[in-house]
Amino acid sequence: MNKCVFLDRDGVINKDYVDYAYSLDRFIILDGVLEGLKKLKEAGFKLAIITNQSGIAKGVYTREDMQICHDFLQEQCGGIIDEIQYAPYHPLVTESLTRKPDSLMFEKAISKLKTDISQSWMLGDKERDLIPAKKLGLRTILIEPELQKDSISNHQFSSLIEAVEKVILKYI
Repeated sequence: MNKCVFLDRDGVINKDYVDYAYSLDRFIILDGVLEGLKKLKEAGFKLAIITNQSGIAKGVYTREDMQICHDFLQEQCGGIIDEIQYAPYHPLVTESLTRKPDSLMFEKAISKLKTDISQSWMLGDKERDLIPAKKLGLRTILIEPELQKDSISNHQFSSLIEAVEKVILKYI
């Protein structure tokens, strides 16, 4: 069984936009992300991105546009991301159990990566990212610049690198 860190994409890995990050000119990797991912990989974690990509269902961008961004991310981090699960759906267009806050994307990645839930984490910038992780027994970290008093998360930090250095690497 493997320990794994599950990561939301927009707002945790790259800059989040209300109208989506789907082209390389808008796919800005946040400070400390590449360093944090490398530290997690060196510590023996599998890395999985779990992301809603509703702009595909809305016709704003294509799967190919999204894949270009994912390929760029893999290139920038040396190909260390083990799994990317995405839900191309939006409730106004199509329903799906893969879309967070449902848990099917997590369940697929957990199975594929042979994950030990008790040694694994989910990092997200919204509560909907953490709800399925909590249901499945993952420890959670909210990545948010401002402290959220009523968060369901186990921990809160302003960046991925801060979460990695102050909590995740302390548990191993």
